[in-house]
Order: sequence, then structure tokens, then C-alpha cells
Amino acid sequence: MTNRKDQETGGHAAPRVTRRTALKAAVSGAALLAAPGIFASRAHADGEFMELATMREAKIDWRQAAGATITVGVIPAGYFQNLDTVLPDFKELTGIDVRLEMTPPGQIRQKAVLDLSSKTGTWATHAADPMFYDLYVINGWVEPLDKYLSNASLTDNDWFQYEDILAGWRGATSVDGIPYGIPYDGEATIQVYRKDVFDRLGLKAAETFDEFSSNAAAAHDPDNRLWGTALRGFRGAGQNMYIYPSIFKAFGGQWFDDSGKVVVNSPEAVAALQWYVSLLNNYAPPGVENWNWPDIADAFGQGTVASYIDAHGSAAVITNPEKSKVIGKIGFARWPKGPSGKRVTSIWNWSFPINAALSEKDKVATWLFIQWAASKETQVATSYAFPGAYKRTGANRTSVWELDEYRDVLGAAGDNFIAAATTSFAEDTDVEWRPRLPQWPAVGDTMATAIQASLVGQASVVDALNEAQRKIDSILKG
Repeated sequence: MTNRKDQETGGHAAPRVTRRTALKAAVSGAALLAAPGIFASRAHADGEFMELATMREAKIDWRQAAGATITVGVIPAGYFQNLDTVLPDFKELTGIDVRLEMTPPGQIRQKAVLDLSSKTGTWATHAADPMFYDLYVINGWVEPLDKYLSNASLTDNDWFQYEDILAGWRGATSVDGIPYGIPYDGEATIQVYRKDVFDRLGLKAAETFDEFSSNAAAAHDPDNRLWGTALRGFRGAGQNMYIYPSIFKAFGGQWFDDSGKVVVNSPEAVAALQWYVSLLNNYAPPGVENWNWPDIADAFGQGTVASYIDAHGSAAVITNPEKSKVIGKIGFARWPKGPSGKRVTSIWNWSFPINAALSEKDKVATWLFIQWAASKETQVATSYAFPGAYKRTGANRTSVWELDEYRDVLGAAGDNFIAAATTSFAEDTDVEWRPRLPQWPAVGDTMATAIQASLVGQASVVDALNEAQRKIDSILKG
């Protein structure tokens, strides 16, 4: 099973893909069928994996930083491995050498903070946690990207179409309305359930939290190795504190009071955590307090969990024919509504900022790389048109999600998958779903500890949240 410490992320790592050398051999004599004008056959393609002529239509000089060499920190996930595979086309287009340095999720944040704070410029950019932007910005560690987006010599927005990137993800990587990162891959949290079990029991996907609990109770049959539900219980800012904030907001919770103080022990917070703890204690498998998203997806794929709520990208695991026993039996739906009447999905994406410590030439080189990686052409090349086995489910653009070719790939995941994901992106995202502030790493860890203490019975919900409030008050005063 995947090491949990390597999975401490709001996002999820994806299946390993065939490396570049194998891919070159596999596709060298074949035509790649994809979007007209974006892909072409290998015999006619300007690039190795995509038609570069469409990129050269952008009214910018792609060669203006030729000769530069930059290193990019990413996690060893399928969506970045696909990017690594098509990277030769970026070198062909720009003359810039880029090396992707694969770093486990549990380490990439620490390495990024160390690099940025020491101003070494080791990583020109990196896969950034959106919750870290307030810390980066207040210290001046990353570049504001509005000046790159508005610079006609660097960006042709008629070609790049920044606004085509999902609005919630753009908001999550902006501070005070200014973009500091460009989203590359991301997700929303959605409801996943065993459609065959629900049909047999006469159940429907939950519309409310009460219905979600009732469905879990009805499906719960541990004597026959079927548990009603599971949510992340593992302690971490990107684990139980990835799921709980959506519950908190759906109960009507607000992270800041009218004076701007962070409040984590409000009546809404208590009610939200009580619901979370009760649900898992009553209907989840033993040990769920130590479960991360791969554990949940694996258990669901083995047929031992009837429903869960997590990243839409976990569909790649539960539909893996080499591991899953429930293919063809899966349904998807949006987050249920909480007592406030709101559905609040987590917002997660990996995005690329520009390290402020770079030379001007390297900043330009980095921006060209980011623009290329986030472009529609590269999003297509690394998703449904990718010649390897892994097809990304977290493309960053509304227009890509609307392409028939992409929808054909995603539709195979199960009943209502595309509608659940795209509606969640459009209607259920809230960029304030977690408290955005520079001290987030410490605040997130403090809350995660309180949540797990309640879950395992080390403290009551009220006592755990009161203790968290005292610690957070101290953190923010410091």
C-alpha cells in the first residue's frame, strides 16, 4: 500500500506510467488520433507528441529565453509523469532545457519553503500547494503573475486564454485578486457510491448530510465485509483537514469572525466535527482514523466500502482493471448539502508560481514553461491524447472538459461522473473553504490533531476544538 507520509496532499498521486523511452518505441509507427490541429500523426507532427505549429500561432517569441536551463519540482504522480514524457516538445519549441525533479508530496512543501526562503533559486517553479500562497506572497518569495499575463511580449491571451482555466482554481492560486500561480492539474471532492448496492437497497445518492448518514447506515453490513462509508481520517492538513473544512462550511461555519479573528470552536464547528466523528465511528471500517485517500479508494475498489467522498481523481484507482472488483458498479454525485443548505467541495490543484529569486532570463524561461504546460494543447497532450496508459482526470480547462474525446475517456469511470465533477467545479467550489493565511501550515496541523483526537476518543469534540483554539490563538499572536 502507498506510504501515507508520501500522500499528505489534498491532491492524489496517480498510477505510474510508461516512461519516455518506452513510449517513443510504442508510438513511433502509429498515428495518434486526437483533436484536429492539436495532434497529428507522428509522420507529420512538428513535435514528438503534439503539433507545435498551433503553439507558434501565439504572437510571442517562444525562443526569447533559448539556452536557459531550469529545474521544476513536482510530485511523482501520473499527471506530472505525462508532462515529463511530452517535455521534449517544449525544448523543441523554445530551446529551453527543463528538468522535472520528482519529490514526494510529504516533502515538496518543505523543500519549496526552504528554497524560496533561502533565495537559492534551485527550483524555478514547483507544484505548489494553493494553501501556501499567502505565506509565499507576504514574504515576497514568488512573482505576481498579472504582469506576465498582461505583457504582450510574453503572453498572447487570445491564444493562452487564461480565463478558460477553471475559475475556482484560479481563485485558489490568487491572493487579493492577483494571480501568483497558474493551475496545471486539480480536482473537486465528489460523492462516490456502489450503484449496485444502492439499487438493491432502494437508495439514491445523498442530497443532504442526513441522507448520506442514512445511506451509510442502510448499506452497513460489516458481518459480510461491507462498511457503510469512509472519509479520510489520517491526521494532516491535507488529510482529515482536507475533508473536514467542507463539512464545517456546509454547516454554516466561518473561519473568521467580524473582527478578523480565526475561530475554530464555534457552534457550527462543534456540530460539523460531531457529524464527522459519529459517521466514521458508526459506519466506517476499523482503523479509518489512519486512512488516507489511497486506502479508501483501495477498499472501495475491493468492494468493502459502500460510499465515500473524496477527490474525483480517485476514479483512476477504483476503475483500474488490475485492482478493482467494482468496475461497472459505480455511481458519482456532488457533495451533499449541509444543514446550511450549501454544498462545499474542496478545491485542490497543483499550480506553478515563479521563484522571485531567479534572474530575469530564467523568470522569462519559467513563464514560458508554465504557459506551455497550462495551455490547452499540452493539457490535451497529457490527458486523453496521451499515448500511454494513464489518462489524466484533472485537466485545468473548461474547454478541454467539453471535448468529446475527453468526455469519452472520462465517461467510462461510472454513472454521472462527468456531470458530478463539472457541476462541482462550477457551482460548489469555495476558495475560502480552508482559512487562507500565512500561518496555514501550523494552523492546519493543529486542526488536524484536534480532529483525530476526537475521532479516536482521546478528547471530546468540544474539548478538542477548544484546545485547538487556544493553540491557534498562540500561533497567530506569535
